[in-house]
Amino acid sequence: MKLIIVAVGHRMPAWVQAGFDEFARRMPRELQLQLVEVKAEPRSGGKTVEAMMAAEAARIEATLPSRCRRVILDERGADLSTLALARRLESWQGAGDDVALIVGGPDGLAPAFKAGAHEAIRLSSLTLPHALVRPLLAEALYRAWTVLKNHPYHRE
Repeated sequence: MKLIIVAVGHRMPAWVQAGFDEFARRMPRELQLQLVEVKAEPRSGGKTVEAMMAAEAARIEATLPSRCRRVILDERGADLSTLALARRLESWQGAGDDVALIVGGPDGLAPAFKAGAHEAIRLSSLTLPHALVRPLLAEALYRAWTVLKNHPYHRE
C-alpha cells in the first residue's frame, strides 16, 4: 500500500521538502509515503475562483491512481487524534488500496471534487501556512504507524 500526498503548489521552501523527506524516509517499505505536487492555477487573468479550483481539480484527478481511497484535507473534516489516525491507517491498510491524501490550493478544493472523496480530515483547528501541511502530515502518518507498531516514538 502507498500513501500519496497530492498537494497543489510547487517551489516550496527547502525546509518543506526536507521535513517531508525526513518522515517519508522513516516509513516502512510496505507503507511508502510519496509526494505528488500539482501546479496551482495562476491567480491572474480574471478567472473566477470556481474556474481556478476546477482547473486544479482536473490536475489532481490526472495524478491519482485509478483505484485509490481519496482522503481530502479540509477545515471541516474529521478532527482526529493520533490514536484515531492510527486506527484509520490500520483500516486503510486492511482495505489494501493506495490512499491519496489531497491538499488543495490557496482557495481549497472544488466542491464537486470534495463531494467525490471517501472521507475528509483536518490537521488542526489553527490556521497554518500552506507549506507546513506537507511535513506536518508526513509526521502525523509516521507517528500513526509507530503507534500501530508499538514503537516508542509516540508516548502517551
